[in-house]
This record gives sequence, structure tokens and C-alpha cells, in this order.
Amino acid sequence: MCRIEQAKQRGATFRSGPELEISGYGCNDHFLESDTFLHSVQSLAELLKSPVCRDILCDVGMPILHKNVRYNCRVLFFNGKITVPFGDAVVSTLDTCVGVETCEELFTPNSPHIQMGLDGVEIITNGSGSHHELRKLHTRLDLIRSASGKLGGIYMYSNQKGCDGERVYYDGCAMIAVNGQIVAQGAQFSLDDVEVVTATIDLEDVRSYRASKMSWGAQATNTPSYHRFFLDSRLTAQSPSLFPENLPSEPLESLRIHTPSEEISLGPACWLWDYLRRSGMGGFFLPLSGGIDSSSTACIVACMCKLVVDNVAANNAQVLQDVRRICRDPQYTPTDPAELTNRLLHTCYMGTANSSNETRDRASALAQQLGSYHLSINFDAAVAAVLAVFTIATKMIPKFRTYGGSSTENLALQNIQARLRMVLAYLFAQLLLWVRGREGSLLVLGSANVDESIRGYFTKYDCSAADINPIGGISKTDLRGFIRFVIQTHGWTSLNGIFDAPPTAELEPITASYTQTDEADMGMTYDELSVYGRLRKVSRYGPYSMFTKLVIVWKDKFSPAEIAIKVKHFFRSYAINRHKMTTLTPSYHAEAYSPDDNRFDLRPFLYNASWSWQFRMIDASLATIATPKSVPARSESLDAAKPATVTAEAPNLLSAPAEEAPEPEKIPVVVPTPTTDSSDAKLAVPPPSITPPDAATAAAPATPASSASSSSSSSSSAEAAPTKL
Repeated sequence: MCRIEQAKQRGATFRSGPELEISGYGCNDHFLESDTFLHSVQSLAELLKSPVCRDILCDVGMPILHKNVRYNCRVLFFNGKITVPFGDAVVSTLDTCVGVETCEELFTPNSPHIQMGLDGVEIITNGSGSHHELRKLHTRLDLIRSASGKLGGIYMYSNQKGCDGERVYYDGCAMIAVNGQIVAQGAQFSLDDVEVVTATIDLEDVRSYRASKMSWGAQATNTPSYHRFFLDSRLTAQSPSLFPENLPSEPLESLRIHTPSEEISLGPACWLWDYLRRSGMGGFFLPLSGGIDSSSTACIVACMCKLVVDNVAANNAQVLQDVRRICRDPQYTPTDPAELTNRLLHTCYMGTANSSNETRDRASALAQQLGSYHLSINFDAAVAAVLAVFTIATKMIPKFRTYGGSSTENLALQNIQARLRMVLAYLFAQLLLWVRGREGSLLVLGSANVDESIRGYFTKYDCSAADINPIGGISKTDLRGFIRFVIQTHGWTSLNGIFDAPPTAELEPITASYTQTDEADMGMTYDELSVYGRLRKVSRYGPYSMFTKLVIVWKDKFSPAEIAIKVKHFFRSYAINRHKMTTLTPSYHAEAYSPDDNRFDLRPFLYNASWSWQFRMIDASLATIATPKSVPARSESLDAAKPATVTAEAPNLLSAPAEEAPEPEKIPVVVPTPTTDSSDAKLAVPPPSITPPDAATAAAPATPASSASSSSSSSSSAEAAPTKL
């Protein structure tokens, strides 16, 4: 209602809103419930009888139940009456013609706006529910300009805005285009609940533009006509004196298009704020390791706090009300982003004997610069206590590989450290506000990136298991770009050391001859992993097609034999770890290759990890390819990939009942480097160690904890509402 009122206050005579704005876009299975349709119709009835909705043509999105069939509909009404009965039609007023299409129809080859434009429709609306993805706005802008540029006409694009209680963030950016030029554009990211975008259009510009295109007239004569419903009213002003201040809107000289790094600083920040204010929680808890991933998460929260302070300074009453409620302080007015960060963000470095002073110092320096409430702990005692329970029960003492242990022992010792971090994270999240004399508890933030998720390079139920994860849909490459961006724009210079340091889980003992690193553990670089991830998810390549693609793309970097080894290793790792995707923390969706199998990657989670048919095809193809003379054979890499020094072969996971298979999370496999036995042990924060096997250990009880959160399923919207002089 308030959106329509704002449009009228600006002199609008026609208002269009986003897709399913009455019910909310993210209802999912609630669309199968009769209550959703009942309450949507009740809301429509309130609009029809409201005086606010008089003398303005309104276009709203809502679900409709018609003859027991559920439809995603647009409803156009004027002065208390619905202008179009159920069906596909356009509305002719005394001065123009209006048609509608919905969301994805803009992206299809034969979009409805093409036929409507050729049939004489001058104003076309698109009520959308389009979520944010990095680099997506360019596509949206190009399509909108093309839609109005090819045919001539007015294209009004409105979009949902905010967190709809799910993994996606709807990024608004309502806009109005005339004859291929954008004349009004809303913000892509903001904390406003509602944004109304208006423009004043001269319909004669449309008619003149179309008249200049002879081919348009020829095609229009052969176009089937839409059924027209007539509205005995006009959208244009009968006299310029009605709106003397409204001159026709001029094309924008430049459009607001954010860089990917800017998008990361804004989109996830807005998503976090929406989630926090709707969840009823008192802030965030983040295990801060001193690495790129957890540091990026901390920086996103700090960016969120800056957005909040900026909105309060701009007199955004809703944001001020929300921050006071979250902080449980009715008199609080934030003026300093770092001070607000201290209230909302709680960070903790969770170290063990395997952690280095360097990562501990980097985490502390970043926390101080951002302003977070920071703790640094050592939980070797908890690790020793858990292992003591195992030793008492089995009379066996597992050892790290450094001390002569097997790969199985080595992985288990890494995983227990990682999983204890998750237990400690939830304990601290529940009690830290109590420690600080405040009520409530905290949301636990995860910090596993999309590349590591698709590779399965994390421990199941480690501190990647959290309430929400703002970077779970962002690649390592983009996160590094984001870190450079915030160093330059915010002056967080403590990130320089984090950026330059090699990523490491620090789950194994550091010796003079060995320091654990992520890329060595994975058997691939992060740049290579990003390529695999996009080819697997976005391009939907299997092992053989990926091999044939990379033989061409990487012909100047690797020999075909090396590429075969790399592709096989990726798909073995992908298959063995696919089961972990069922436990991924709900993450901000920012990449088309998200491996989240709850919505974005619907594939099995139990695979035959041998890929016998596909790998045989790769071998057969490899046999027919002569190694180019200009590319060295790289015998060292090939030797490293030979099946040697492994404790078990990768099993056929489909040949036996799942409950009889060895734990699929940590199965040693043939890999292209000799340091990857622990490839699946990964944590976003530094890890623990046990004392050497000859040292005494003492058991101590560990206290688990849990945390709960909830969110609303409603979202705000950004709208388009043009007027005419």
C-alpha cells in the first residue's frame, strides 16, 4: 500500500510492482497450501477498496487459484475494479496500450514483448523476482535496452529486493527504458524496504521512433492480435498545467554497474543485515583463522555495519529502529562503523599446537582494525580429552603421519580438531552476549568458499557447519579481488599479510621439512579449481567432455597426459566428497556454479568414484593424441600421480550398501602430488594437535552447545512507476 502511495505522491498514473509481491516470491511449498492463495486474495481485496489506490492504474503480482490450477499472475486494477479477467490480454486506455510479461520471459528467445510491441502495445511491464549473481546486471541491462530498442516503446522493470528468508538476495535495480535508453534506474543494493523509481514519458517519442522503422510496420501487419480490454481512462495528463514540474525524463548519462568486488562488499552485506534483523538474534560469531576466507567474511560484516551507519546518518528510520532492537538498546544511535562492529561481530581465533603465531597475529590485527569483539583461545586440552576417550575404549593411540602414523590416523586427527571447532563455535555463540551483559545469542557464520565446496575440501561438520555463510557462493579468485578492494577503499592494511600468505589449514604438526598448505592438500591450484567448478556446474561437463575441452584451453600449459591426470583427480575428489553437499551451510548465492544440492545443484550424493567408462574414454582419446614437441613431458608430475604409497583404493561406492562402505569422507585416492593424503581435511580456522604418542594425556569433559535462528519469508521490493506530462 505504501508503495502505491509513494508512486501517487510523485504524480504517477501507472504503477507496476515485482513478481508475486503480494505473497512473497520465496514461498516454495507454501504455494501448495490453500492458505497462501486465500491470504493473497484477502490482501488484493484490501487494495481494491483502499482510497490510496484510486485514480492510478496498478499492476501487482500474486498467485491465483483458477479452476483448481495454481498460476503466477499479474493483476491490473483501476478504481476498485480488475481491468482484465483471467487470461492473456492487454489493456487499452484512451491514450495508450499496456501489456505485461513476467521475469524470465525477458530472457527467452521468443519473449512476449516482441509480439506485444508489434501489436501496438506501447508500455510493457516486467514484474520480476530476479536474484543477484556476480556480473549478472550487465545481462539484465542489455536485455531491457534491447527489448525497448528493437521495437520502440516503454519497458518498465521492477524486481524483488532483499532476503526472502532463503539463500538468494533479490537485488532490486528497478528501471525504466524508452526506445533502448534507460531513463530511470534504482539502486541494486540498499537497506531500504521499498524503493520507488519514476519517470515521465512522452508517448509521441515512442510513436515517432516506431514510424521511422519501416521493417517494424511490415512485420506488425502480419502479427496476431492480443485480446484487448478497454479502460475508460487515460494515463497521460490532459493539460501540462496538471504536472508543470514534470518534464520528460532524459536518458541517463551513465548507469550504475558495480565491479564484482563492489558487489561482494554490498550484496552479502545487505543479505546479512536482512537475515539478522528478521532472525531476532543479537549479532554474529565467526571463527577467525587469519586466512582469506574467514577474513573476507569478517570484512563483509564490517561493510554491513558501515551501510547501517550510513543509512542512520541519512535518517532511515527503519534501519535505526532495527539496530536498536538488535542491540537491545532503545537509545542507541550508531555513528561509528567500528563501534557498531564491536557490538555485532564476535570473532575468535581457535588455535592448537599446530597453529602458528603468524596466523594468530594476523587474526588479532584484523579484528582490532575492524573493531570486532575478539578472543584468542587454545583448545589442545579438548582435543586430548576426546582422544583419551577413544584410547580408553580401544587401547589404541592414533598418531600423526609426522610421528609415523598412517594416512587414516592422520586424517582422523585432523578431523577431530576441525569438528571440535564447530562445537566450540556454538558454545561461544550462545554465551558471549551473556558474558557481555546482554540478552540473546549469536548467529554462527561459516566461511567455506564455493571452490572448496565443489571439490569437497572441508571436513564434514567442522566450523564450515554454521547458521549461514556469506561467502559460500563466491570463488577464491573473487574473494582475493575483494580483499584487494577493501584494502584500497577502507584502508584495512592488516589484510596485506593475509593476502600474501599461502592458504593453510594448520591441522598437522609443522616441522622443519613440512608445512601444510591447501593447494598441496587438494592436488590442484585454486585457479585450476575455479575452472573445473565452472565447467562441471555451469557448462555441465562430465569427465570426458572436460578433458577434451581442457586439452584445447590448456594446450600451452600442460600436456594431454597431465590434463588427463588432473581431470581424473578432480572427478575422483568430486565423487568421493559429493555426500558433503547435503550438509552445506545455507550460503549467499552469488555464483552460477554453487554446489548446494538443496536448490542449485541437483545431482546424486553417492557416486561411483572410479568413473570407469568415462576414464576409459579419456585413456582411449589420450592414446590417439601425440604430445606436442613444444610441451615438455613433465615426468615429475606424472611420476607423482602413479598409484603408489596409498593405503586403500577408491572403492566402487555403488557396489555395496552405503552403510557398509568405508567412510567416504576421507578415502585415500591416487592423486597427482605426493602430499595429498589429507586432501579432505580442511578448516577455515587454525587447527589442533595432540602431543607425541609417548606423552601422557588427560581426559576432560567437552560441553556441546546448540543455537537456533529463524527468518521471515517476506521480502521488500523495488518498483517502477512512470508518469506522463
